[in-house]
Amino acid sequence: MRTCSLRLWRAAALPLVFAAAVVQAQGHITSPKEQFGHNIGDDYWLATYDQFQGYWQKLAKESDRMKLVEIGKSAEGRPQLMAIISSPENMKKLDRYKDISRRLATAEGLTDEQARALAKEGKAVVWIDGGLHATEVLGAAQLMETVYQLLSRNDEETKRILNDDIILAVHVNPDGMQLVSSWYMRESDSLKRNMNIPRLYQKYIGHDDNRDFYMSNQNETKNDNHVMYWEWFPQIVYNHHQTGPAGAVMFAPPFRDPFNYNFDPAIPMGIDAVGAAMQTRFAMEHKPGVTIRSGSSYSTWWNGGLRTTVYFHNMIGLLTETIGNPTPQRIPFIPTMTLPRADLMYPIDPQPVWHFRQSVDYSVTANYAVLDYASRQRDELLFNIYRMGKNSIEKGSRDSWTTTPTDIAAVERAIGESGAQLAGEITSGDEPAAGGAGGRGGRGGRGNARATGPAGAGAVGNPVAPFGNGTDIKFFNTVLRDPAKRDARGYIIPSSQADFPTATKFVNTLRHVGITVLRATSPFTVSGKSYPAGSFVVKTAQAFRPYVLDMFEPQDHPNDFAYPGGPPKRPYDNAGWTLAYQMGVQFDRVLDGFDGPFEKIEGLAPVPAGTVAGTSGAAGYVFSHQENDAFTAINHLLKAGEDVYWLKSPVTTNGKSYPAGSFYVSAKSTTLPLIQTAARDLGVSFDGTNTRPGGDATKLAAPRIALVDVYGGSMPSGQIRWLLEQFDFPYTVVYPQDIDAGNLKSKFDALIVPSGIVGQSSRGGGGGGGARGSVPAEFQHMVGSISEQRSIPAIKDFLDQGGNVVSIGTSARLGDMLGLPIYNALVERTPTGDERSLPAEKFYVPGSILSVAVDNSTGIAAGLPSRLDVFYDNSPAFRLGPDAAMKGVKPVAWFDSDKPLRSGWAWGQNYLEGAVAIAEANVGRGHLYLFGPEITFRAQPHGTFKFLFNGLYGGGEKTAVVP
Repeated sequence: MRTCSLRLWRAAALPLVFAAAVVQAQGHITSPKEQFGHNIGDDYWLATYDQFQGYWQKLAKESDRMKLVEIGKSAEGRPQLMAIISSPENMKKLDRYKDISRRLATAEGLTDEQARALAKEGKAVVWIDGGLHATEVLGAAQLMETVYQLLSRNDEETKRILNDDIILAVHVNPDGMQLVSSWYMRESDSLKRNMNIPRLYQKYIGHDDNRDFYMSNQNETKNDNHVMYWEWFPQIVYNHHQTGPAGAVMFAPPFRDPFNYNFDPAIPMGIDAVGAAMQTRFAMEHKPGVTIRSGSSYSTWWNGGLRTTVYFHNMIGLLTETIGNPTPQRIPFIPTMTLPRADLMYPIDPQPVWHFRQSVDYSVTANYAVLDYASRQRDELLFNIYRMGKNSIEKGSRDSWTTTPTDIAAVERAIGESGAQLAGEITSGDEPAAGGAGGRGGRGGRGNARATGPAGAGAVGNPVAPFGNGTDIKFFNTVLRDPAKRDARGYIIPSSQADFPTATKFVNTLRHVGITVLRATSPFTVSGKSYPAGSFVVKTAQAFRPYVLDMFEPQDHPNDFAYPGGPPKRPYDNAGWTLAYQMGVQFDRVLDGFDGPFEKIEGLAPVPAGTVAGTSGAAGYVFSHQENDAFTAINHLLKAGEDVYWLKSPVTTNGKSYPAGSFYVSAKSTTLPLIQTAARDLGVSFDGTNTRPGGDATKLAAPRIALVDVYGGSMPSGQIRWLLEQFDFPYTVVYPQDIDAGNLKSKFDALIVPSGIVGQSSRGGGGGGGARGSVPAEFQHMVGSISEQRSIPAIKDFLDQGGNVVSIGTSARLGDMLGLPIYNALVERTPTGDERSLPAEKFYVPGSILSVAVDNSTGIAAGLPSRLDVFYDNSPAFRLGPDAAMKGVKPVAWFDSDKPLRSGWAWGQNYLEGAVAIAEANVGRGHLYLFGPEITFRAQPHGTFKFLFNGLYGGGEKTAVVP
C-alpha cells in the first residue's frame, strides 16, 4: 500500500555539478574495455546504471572536454546525469554560450543584426539522449560509446565538432537501465538472458515516459524539460530508440505526413536537411539499410514526446529506431526491402547474424552526422531558431490565420455552392464511401470531407491545366481569411472558475516547457468582459507561440487513408489532445491585441490559497465538489479522524449556495487547523455554517482500494497509481490471481480495472510477460489474466456484497461479461442479418477529444458540468437494452450530437449519436461503473478525474443523517 502527499516541484532546484572544476589538461581517457572488461556492444553483456554513473564520473575527472551535472532525481531517487561536452576553450565559457542560446531562442529584444552577431559568437547546442525506453538497450549503449569517442578521439572532425558544438548527452531513464540491465545479467547462462522484466521500466508509466512531455507529470520529464526549455534551448534534439523496421537496420528522419499546422515551416525543412546529412553519411560509410518517411509510422503531427514537443519550440527534433540486442539477432529476407526507392535508397542484404556492436556503430555514425551538420551549419542553426521565434512573435502581434483541413473543406463547399468548380476537382460522386458524415468537428466540422488531397489535386497531369485552373480569390478572402476565424492574440484563464487549482496546474504544464504566462495583479477588462485579479493570461506574441496554440486550440487531423475508400492510416500517436480541453480549463480566446495589469510568472505558479470563512461558532464547514483537490482534502481529513459527509441536498451559508453533492466536515477541536492547511496548500475554500445541514447525507469512510495490474506492468494501471498518489488515495495493487482467489470484499471496498486489463495477459508497457514457467518464483503471483471462468464470478461476488467496481476504456466490457443488458452501439447489419462491428473504413476515432452530455444529478457525475470533453480512443460506446432500467442500468453520459468531435480525427463520428459513453449499474448491493472514454488517460484529463474519485467513494449512495 502506497500513499503520497502532494509535492510541489521547486523551480529553484538547480543541477548538481559533479565535476566542480574542469580538468586542467586531458590525459588518458579510460576506455569501456578498461572500465567494464567489455567493449560497448559486446554480445550478451549490458552495463547497469550504477556502472554507467561510475564510468561517467571517472570520465569527468579525466577529461577537460566534459562536465558532469545532475539535472534532478528519477522517480526512484537516482541521480539523472547529463554530460556537457565541448572543447576545453568552450568549457570555460559555458554560461556565456548558454545565455546566447537562450536569447536567440526566446527572440526577445533583438534586432536581426544583433541576432546574427550572437549566432556568429555562439555554439550550436545539440541534445543527444539514450535509455528512454529501457528495454531498447541500444540507447544507453550508444550514449556511452559516443561520449567516450568524443572525449578520446583527436581527429580533425572531432576537434571541429568540439569547437563548434556543445553536446548535451543525457540519460533519460536511470531507473529503467538499472532494472533492465540487472534483469538481463542475472542469468549466469548467457543464452537464457532476456528482458522479460516483471514491472514497468519507469516506476509509474513505462513506455509512456515518451508521452509525458507536454504534461510534465514525471520527475524525469521535468528534469529534461527544464534543461531544454529553461536552461540550454538546444537547436537540435536527437532522441534514440529501438527497434528498426523488419528488413532494415534503422528508421531515420525525415518523417511522413502529416506535420502539425502550428509550427514554423522551417521545422520540417530543417528535419529534411539533417536527415539528408544522416543518409549521406551512412552511404559514405557503407552502412546500408536505413529507411525514411513511409518506412515507419512516425510523423511530426503529435505533440507530447521528447522529440516532438521540441518542434513547437522551434527546435529540430530527430528520432531513430535501430535494430539490435545484446542477444544476437538477424535481418530477415523481405523481398520488398531489397528494392531501392525514395524512402529506402540503400537497402541491406539479409543478415543471418546481426551483432549488437553493429547497431552501436550505426548509432555513432548517426550522432556524428548530426554533430557534423551542427558544426558546419552552426551560424544558420542559431540564427534560424531566432528567426522562427521572431516569426512567432510577429504572428502573435497581428492578425493571422492557421489553415486546417476543416477550413479547406469549408472553402470547397463555398466554391461548390457558388457553382464554380476547380479543374480536376473530385466531386461528391467521387468521394470514398466512408461512413456518411464521417468528417471532422474541430473548428467547425468537415461533414463529408473527402479522404484525398486538396482541391485541384486531381488536375495534376492534366495536359490543359496540369496544376489546376484555380478559382476566384474572393473565396480565399471570405472563407480562409474570415476575421472571425483569426488566431487568438491571447488566452485569459479567469481566476473565478470553479476549479481554479486545476487551472493553475494547467498553467504549470506550460511553465515547465518555458511558456511565458502572465498573472493579473488587479481586476481588468478585455473586450468588454471583466476579469478578477489572479487570472492568468497567455499571449501568443512569444517565441513558442506554436506550443501555446497547440495547448489551447483543437487539433484538426486530416482524413488520412491508404487509398480512396480504403482503411485509415493509423496516426503515430494521438490525433487530438488539446490540453486545456482535457483538463476542463475555462478560458477566453481574445482576437485583438490587449494589455492590462499583468506580471510575468517566474518559475512555477503557486496555487492561490483558498479561504476559510465563518469560523466563529461553526458547527461544521461546507466545501465544493467541483474542485478535484476537494478529494485530496477529504483524504487528509479522513486520515486525521474527521467526520466528512457527502450532502444530498443543497445548502446555503455565508451568502453562498452549494448544490447537492457538496461536502461537509463536522467541526471538532482538531478540524480548523486541518482545513486551514488544506486551504493554504490545495486552494480549497471552506465556508462555516452554524447549523448542521438538513436532509440525507453519506458519511464518507476512506475506501480500501484495489488496483488491478499484470505481470510486466500495465501502463494505464501505472498511470492510475501515480494519479492516486497525487490525490493521496491509499491503494493496493492486485493481480489476476488475487481476483481469482475471491473474498475481495473482506479486504477492499473499490476495485479499479484499468483500460486494457480485461483481455490482457501478463504484458505491459515496456515490460515483459510470458509463460508462467519462464517467470522466477518470486514473481509467479503476478502472472495471469482476467478470465470469464474465474475472475468474473469473483468480481460479481464482490459487487453482490456491496463493492464498487470502476472499469475504464476497453475494460468496460465487464458489463457484457456480467450479463447486463449493455451492447456495442458501433455495429452494422450484414446482408445476412448478422451484426458486426463497424469496419475502420466507416468508423475510426484514434485518440481524440469528444463532447458528451452528462447527467450530473447522479452521484457518479457529481461536481461535473452537464457537458464535458472526454478522451476517446476507438473506445467502447454502449447501447442499453430495453430492460436496462428495470435491471438497474442507467446512462450517465452520452453522445447527443452527430458531430461530437472537439479535437482530433473522428471518421464516421455520426455513428456515435445516441450512444451511451458512460453507464452505471446496480449489481447486488454494489455499483458497477462503465467508462467507455479513457477518463484517466496518461494522467492528463483532469476534467474527468472526478468520475474516478466519485466511483471510489461509491457515488455517495449510502445515506446517513448529519449528526
